[in-house]
Amino acid sequence: MNAADLGLPVAVPSTALFTDRYELTMLQAALRAGTAGRRSVFEVFTRRLPEGRRYGVVAGTGRVLDAVENFRFDPGVLEFLADRGIVDAPTLEWLSGYRFRGDIWGYPEGEVYFPGSPVMRVEGSFAECVLLETVILSILNHDSAVAAAASRMAVAAGGRPLIEMGARRTHELAAVAAARAAYVGGFATTSDLAAGFRYNIPTVGTSAHAFTLLHDNERDAFRAQVDSLGGGTTLLVDTYDVTEAVRMAVEIAGPELGAVRIDSGDLLLLAHRVRQQLDDLGAHKTKIVVTSDLDEYAIASLAAAPVDAYGVGTQLVTGSGHPTCSMVYKLVARADSADPDAPLRPVAKKSMGGKMSLGGRKWAARRTDADGVAEAEVVGTGPVPDELAGRQLLVELVRGGEVVAREPLDAARERHTAARGGLPLSATQLSKGEPVLPTEYL
Repeated sequence: MNAADLGLPVAVPSTALFTDRYELTMLQAALRAGTAGRRSVFEVFTRRLPEGRRYGVVAGTGRVLDAVENFRFDPGVLEFLADRGIVDAPTLEWLSGYRFRGDIWGYPEGEVYFPGSPVMRVEGSFAECVLLETVILSILNHDSAVAAAASRMAVAAGGRPLIEMGARRTHELAAVAAARAAYVGGFATTSDLAAGFRYNIPTVGTSAHAFTLLHDNERDAFRAQVDSLGGGTTLLVDTYDVTEAVRMAVEIAGPELGAVRIDSGDLLLLAHRVRQQLDDLGAHKTKIVVTSDLDEYAIASLAAAPVDAYGVGTQLVTGSGHPTCSMVYKLVARADSADPDAPLRPVAKKSMGGKMSLGGRKWAARRTDADGVAEAEVVGTGPVPDELAGRQLLVELVRGGEVVAREPLDAARERHTAARGGLPLSATQLSKGEPVLPTEYL
């Protein structure tokens, strides 16, 4: 069963109002001026990575495809626009039949990107493309920020599994998107059931401190959990005294106890002490899970500790200090008329303050060295050099308004692991630095 077809409460019937008012007022003026039908090319890119980051991660592409398909002005939405006087009657009439019938190309989900990378390219009439700006940026900026944080945490974890558990630290719908992006970035599971249902991400979870406090004593709480969930469960051992709780946990569940979770205190010290105690009690296979406001730096500091899994919440869903990627959606080329055969001319904003854009419909490729390691992100507007023809990064996502590139989420997850592995080793350093690849323009 495809959960996306069930009309979940985490979905919406229309994405048309996930936009800014000026998208519609620009449309109205362009319709009146006769320029709305001009063939146009918009590109999504960022001028810089968040401070200190060495690479970005493309995430949210699948959600963008869903949003474009659901971008419809149904009667209720049109009534709202009419009642508020947001656009005039001719524009309402045009919107009533809106369907995106253009083309979209982009970096496949899970791929890495750098400053200037044309992460997504949207082509069609000005009218149909401009309306998609806000919703595309909303999705890509959020999901890519979370995925980048997740990727750094996955590197720091060194192969140990990561649990996404940030639902209570963000908007309820953003939590679902964050869990999805974290999975692309390398997390193994989520605590959020809506994300599990919507995207088929494995879910985990057993109990909180409230469950222990509910019972008359810790022994009763552990016994109730083991009786219900079996000896393979994870018992939370830091409500009162960790040493006594670990002893009691093994006594009740036996040496085959699945795991213990530590959620407070000096995690490095406690992990070593708990591991020694578990081994002394014969629970050699019992794992140790740590939580407690972790980020990539805290995870890295536990690399030498006997920790088997990490649970991460707040820092993950807020992008570990960088909750957006500062991606923008800019018109880079347009025709002089609505004639489909009219040639495209490059256009670009020219201004002071670092907000200049490079005009022209772009391609992107990643050049590698003799060992197959990436050495540059090459972006161009002219012919693609023969040596880069097989290394182009943009793939077709939408053709003539029809989605042509849907894929399982695991494909994006695997792609990211491969893409990150193809970067220079310095990409995995957590210390602040410049982007690991330079961007070259042809």
